[in-house]
Amino acid sequence: MTASPSRYFTSGRLGVEVHADRPALGLAAAQAAAAYLHDVIASRGQARVIFACAPSQNEFLASLLAVSKTGHMAVDWSQVTAFHMDDYVGLTGQHPQSFRHYLQTHFLSHVKIGRFHPVPAEEPDSAAVCARYTALLSEKPIDLICLGIGENGHIAFNDPPVADFEDPQLIKVVELDDACRHQQVNDGCFPTFADVPRHAFTLTVSIFRRARRLSIHVPGPRKADAVKATLEGPVSTACPASILRLHPEATLYIDRAAAGRLTG
Repeated sequence: MTASPSRYFTSGRLGVEVHADRPALGLAAAQAAAAYLHDVIASRGQARVIFACAPSQNEFLASLLAVSKTGHMAVDWSQVTAFHMDDYVGLTGQHPQSFRHYLQTHFLSHVKIGRFHPVPAEEPDSAAVCARYTALLSEKPIDLICLGIGENGHIAFNDPPVADFEDPQLIKVVELDDACRHQQVNDGCFPTFADVPRHAFTLTVSIFRRARRLSIHVPGPRKADAVKATLEGPVSTACPASILRLHPEATLYIDRAAAGRLTG
């Protein structure tokens, strides 16, 4: 079955698909991502992908596992190098709230990935971690980034106070703003606001701007304000995701709940 949007439009250069619900959104994004990766591997022999790690990605990742097994969307995961885009400073990869644990549980444990480069967020020398990860990211272009948008408009952990559209760094340590930390509680990732770490490693906006293609998955009513700001507000670090409107090869997949505040 091929998922078709109930509505399609563009905002700047950004394509926007509105789907009925989260499963339909996840399936449509997964089908497009798998077909793209299939073609990239067929033409270049390998692909480099960055994954977001959050509950908003659940349906996408589950569908990607399913649709990438056979046919014209089959993906040879052994030819894929994977990265993730953020993690909390100090948490190990085995910690249940770490993003490495999320990605391992929801995706990596189900495929034979060629190589996965984790951010070792528990290491004490953050500058050294950033330097090594920068080198890995810089080896070759990133073919695809699969991402979400936060309630405050962040992409990765580029919250409004720290987002820089011309960031000279590819990864850095940031202090999370309160809206971002509250979202982690809203998402069920932490029991209370006080439990949410204050600092995290994040890929910067620059890596998103350089990637060949972006697949953006944003479900649910709590994202409606951020979607509206992303698509209808000014391109500004007040809503970091607004920069996505300038990317030449990007699609935003939303459900009707996330589209609820759009004027068009």
